[in-house]
Amino acid sequence: MTGYTFAEKALARAAGVSSARAGNVLDVKPDLIFSHDNSAAIQRIFEKTGAPRIVHPERVAITLDHAVPAPTTQHAQNHAEIRQWVQQQGIKHFFEVGRGICHQVISEEALILPGETIFGADSHSTHYGWLGAFGMGVGRTELAALWATGELWLRVPESMKITLTGQFRRGVTIKDASLRILGDLSVDGGQYRAIEFAGDTLSTLTLDERPVLPNMMAEFGAMSAYLPPDQAVFDCLEDKRTRDYTPLYPDADAVYAEEYALDVCQLEPQIALPHQPDNVVPLSQVIGQPVQQAFLGTCTNGRYEDLQAAAAVLRGQKVRCRLIVIPASSEVYRQAALSGVLATLAEAGAAIGTPGCGPCMGNHMGIPAPDEATVSSANRNFRGRMGTPEAPVYLASPYVVAASAICGHLADPREFLKA
Repeated sequence: MTGYTFAEKALARAAGVSSARAGNVLDVKPDLIFSHDNSAAIQRIFEKTGAPRIVHPERVAITLDHAVPAPTTQHAQNHAEIRQWVQQQGIKHFFEVGRGICHQVISEEALILPGETIFGADSHSTHYGWLGAFGMGVGRTELAALWATGELWLRVPESMKITLTGQFRRGVTIKDASLRILGDLSVDGGQYRAIEFAGDTLSTLTLDERPVLPNMMAEFGAMSAYLPPDQAVFDCLEDKRTRDYTPLYPDADAVYAEEYALDVCQLEPQIALPHQPDNVVPLSQVIGQPVQQAFLGTCTNGRYEDLQAAAAVLRGQKVRCRLIVIPASSEVYRQAALSGVLATLAEAGAAIGTPGCGPCMGNHMGIPAPDEATVSSANRNFRGRMGTPEAPVYLASPYVVAASAICGHLADPREFLKA
């Protein structure tokens, strides 16, 4: 018998069975289920189930993050309904307008731990793999069923191993590696796969960098994405965790449906061109393309070190196009304010927004006009993603976003980084 992958171990644990293999169908009881501004719509589906109450409210988290502060009366009404629902159901893990993006907040609050399983009504729930957890996005109907029963059946996925080796050169980041993976393997390359990351590059990543990889794997079609947790992860959770946990690791002889390796040593800045996250080329091929807006934020690259990276490029400079900066959480906002990073960004001409998703969802706080191009640190650049179908979106690292804001066109950040 061969060894087990992380996904096989994690889902067997969550289903309460001794072991599981890819292809098995399990009734999985996640440790946490979450939703956001879509909670009111999920409530209406839940009410049709006939269930009197949420079965495990202590395992439920809800954030308001996708349209905050409410840009319309309809959004405000939606938020009001969610607040009432939270009170009715006794949901303690509720995070108000301004606390931040669900994935960042749940991570900061240590609501999910290594080895655990989390299902979320958001496609980027793969994000939680940075903590060594199994994170998966589900639809609204599935989330309503989880509220009603506390469990969901699913087929254990095959796993794919991605090995990253080497260290990044100055001005090149894990975002560039993520884009290169998509460019090489396409947005369909990870369909219904559990992705496992390995390789010596992982140990060089800071805690702010690690979520980028599993977050971007949602664009790969992945069911989940996993980084092996280490002492740095355990230490960051220690002060806030409220329960014990057991980290899970794949066996050395686990079998993978596919393997891919990337040496990041020679990697240069990458960029995804409109209108697909896998339409990726080296930045050097498109330098000079005009942009009218630069956006720094989102669950992918809105953490403190992302803002800090942009500040390193922008220090002493002035932007030539709109630069929208939205911290991923109130904690990121606080840290950036205390360190002077926000001041540097503001002095360069950036507009600072309320922590949340902002224009990534096309709701407000940075919707472009027709034919205005945006360079964004987000994860998704489908046509109309930022609210305007005629407005192209480029995906890049915070360094590239900042450099392009200075120049008013796509630019190499290494020109602005001091040695």
